[in-house]
Amino acid sequence: MLLAVARHGSLGAAAREVGITQPAASSRIRSMERQLGVALVDRSPRGSRLTDAGALVTDWARRIVEAAEAFDAGAQALRGRRDSRLRVAASMTIAEYLLPGWLIALRAERPDTAVSLQAGNSAAVAERLFAGDADVGFVEGLAVPDGLDGVVVARDRLAVVAAPSHPWARRRAPLDPAELAATPLVLRERGSGTRQVLDAALAAHGGLARPLLELASTTAVKAAAVSGAGPAVLSELAIAEELASRRLVAVPVEGVLLRRDLRAVWPAGHRPTGPARDLLSLTRDRP
Repeated sequence: MLLAVARHGSLGAAAREVGITQPAASSRIRSMERQLGVALVDRSPRGSRLTDAGALVTDWARRIVEAAEAFDAGAQALRGRRDSRLRVAASMTIAEYLLPGWLIALRAERPDTAVSLQAGNSAAVAERLFAGDADVGFVEGLAVPDGLDGVVVARDRLAVVAAPSHPWARRRAPLDPAELAATPLVLRERGSGTRQVLDAALAAHGGLARPLLELASTTAVKAAAVSGAGPAVLSELAIAEELASRRLVAVPVEGVLLRRDLRAVWPAGHRPTGPARDLLSLTRDRP
């Protein structure tokens, strides 16, 4: 208010500038004078004039306003830089089969945001978040890794599959957990969400046999199974096309639960903002 009085030399004109009535403007000035214990404005029929104390306080106020404007401009620049990019780290299944649709939807909302996606196993996703190399991550393990917060965004089930030429593809009776555990399988590497779920599910049944093959991507595991290398355990998200075309056959299993939650994760206490927050809003699982 004081700055407006200094600019116009009139309480009425100052009130019009800030969008209040003249009595309200006078009330604000009097309130400031009571708080400071000095007169700030001399009022006369010819207009309003700052006192020496008022001029000094106005100079202080002008510096504060300029500093606030500089702070606001800097904050806007930081938000603009944050909103100009989004770094996502995701485990393989989510990166290949879920994130493309989510990112297309995000693109419609934020066409100016450049998105980079780093795919790896769930352990690698956590490492990237801890290193500050990703703004948000997606993992497939049994629980949120230590040091991260997270939320379930989807649910998935693992399936045992084999090529049509494999004996399991022709069996009528479901596999039992002990037989599955004892059979060398084509598997993802340790640290992957798929491997974590399978290890936990079969721990009470003797644990997994030594893998027939241990591969670093869902696509590689699927290709090996299709070629007849051996049975595999894969996300149902990854095998719909192969099952429909009979390049793979689902093998029923009884007595073991092969389900998992798919989660968005971020460093504990630092919930995503900007584009990462918007991506989360597009992925949240709703019953």
